[in-house]
Amino acid sequence: MDFSLPESAQAVQRGVADICSHYDMAYWERCEAGKRWPEEVWEDLAKGGWLGLAVPEEYGGAGQGLLELAVATETLSASGSAGGSAFTYVLTPGFGAMTLARHGTPEQKAALLPGLATGELETCFALTEPDAGSNSLAISTFAREDGSDFVVNGQKIWITGVQRATWMLLVTRTIPAAEARPRTNGMTVFLVNVPEAVAAGQLSYRPIPKMGANTTPSNMVFIDDLRVPATNVLGELHGGATVLWDVLNPERILLGASALGGAEVALRAGVDYAKQREVFGRPIGSNQAIAFPLAQVKAKIELARLMLYKAAWSFDNGLPCGTEANIAKLTASQAAWEAADAAFQTHGGMAYSLEYPVARLLTDARIGKIAPVTEELLLNYLATQVLGLPRSF
Repeated sequence: MDFSLPESAQAVQRGVADICSHYDMAYWERCEAGKRWPEEVWEDLAKGGWLGLAVPEEYGGAGQGLLELAVATETLSASGSAGGSAFTYVLTPGFGAMTLARHGTPEQKAALLPGLATGELETCFALTEPDAGSNSLAISTFAREDGSDFVVNGQKIWITGVQRATWMLLVTRTIPAAEARPRTNGMTVFLVNVPEAVAAGQLSYRPIPKMGANTTPSNMVFIDDLRVPATNVLGELHGGATVLWDVLNPERILLGASALGGAEVALRAGVDYAKQREVFGRPIGSNQAIAFPLAQVKAKIELARLMLYKAAWSFDNGLPCGTEANIAKLTASQAAWEAADAAFQTHGGMAYSLEYPVARLLTDARIGKIAPVTEELLLNYLATQVLGLPRSF
């Protein structure tokens, strides 16, 4: 058993870290405060070929896997961006490139993958709905077949990155949930050209004011008689659940990687302050009440990283990874929250000052405990599906 990262992942780590070295914490603070996408970082990642990691080589990418994407996400996050970096690798390389490479038709791959590899095209993913919430099988956005097209109507919520997206992966029902047997049947994923749909008045969106992660807006999305060609079905008609699992597990792994990077940033902030700040004639880090919580966080980061890399490796090797992805997401998000909380406590009253980064880190870390899936649902999965405990409903 070899626990060292493969050379491909180490190369990603070095390459992304080199780009990130040009952007300090103040840069990420400005992006968050100004609610602006880190355009400069995005362009540098594109120029270096770091956006096409999951795109097969024949389409201009690096032909790498989820492990390399996770390492890139973690490295970017650990550079100072923290939770805000997740969308850089989740939206287009994760939702778009990786899913298309696995489930796209030859025509879809040829049309979209080269642009996704260079960053010229960007994607977003639309699943969550106001009424269904975490019960994804209960979505009601419906696609009705009409000749060679489908006509789609419905609403989505918390859809991130619509403003920049060229293409949306839109999850619909083509068989109503009440009629589907099994319930996973009758879901269909469509590729929607966002600018065209907006121009036609068939798709609109409204940003949701957020307490954090403001480098990328999240939106309410309204879909009204949206016409989508049948050739834009991603995967099989009525078989979208298969596509969905290949989106949701990588999403949890990548967001877990972002949380791990955020945990490292918060831990660094707490440790640095504990070394420098002196009270009663000695650094506050010499007090066990300060030092032990930081040490505990370090242990939890390392444990979460092991499961995260195992989950990504399992996905890349075609092995079941649902349990590993859920544990990785759960433990990484917990480590991020505990790291941010420990850093906040270490800073004392100064943590409340926006002159220090810990307020942003705390806000970014908190979202990981509820999105894209709550801790309670992750624990429920482990309780019922892994431990075999009885369901509550």
